[in-house]
Amino acid sequence: MNSESDEIKTKIKESSEKLLKLGSVLAKNQFTYKIEEKSSKEYWQNRIADLEKYNESSITYYNQVHNMMNLINKEKGSIFLLQISKFHQLGTELKKIMQQIEETPSIANSKDKQQSQWSKKVKERLVDVSKRCFEHEKTMNLNFREFYDKEVKKILE
Repeated sequence: MNSESDEIKTKIKESSEKLLKLGSVLAKNQFTYKIEEKSSKEYWQNRIADLEKYNESSITYYNQVHNMMNLINKEKGSIFLLQISKFHQLGTELKKIMQQIEETPSIANSKDKQQSQWSKKVKERLVDVSKRCFEHEKTMNLNFREFYDKEVKKILE
């Protein structure tokens, strides 16, 4: 083995260790995209805070994934960077919708027969964006798992 491949192997091992640490932080900040019909302002304030904390640790984790992928395959690394950007964009959109609900928590109550069209649209957007966030993150994780199994394991062997 030449010194260049030894260097890449060392960098990948270091990157794997960082990912392990970041992954445990991410697991502690677990966030569920499941929508609950809670109509208290405090609930939505807590949900927004949880989302912010989760997104921050997720972005840090996925940036480390990107760094690892970039060491091995710059093209796949670039594609993953675009996925991180999309994840960030979706998270920002979800936060904005949650903030709208925080301002008018009754939006979340589907039993309210007097709900306006605006309230219904906000709730529909919440469900849609939440689902898209979940699906996008699932895809990112699958892409990384596939990359790790095909590319990284081969180098680390």
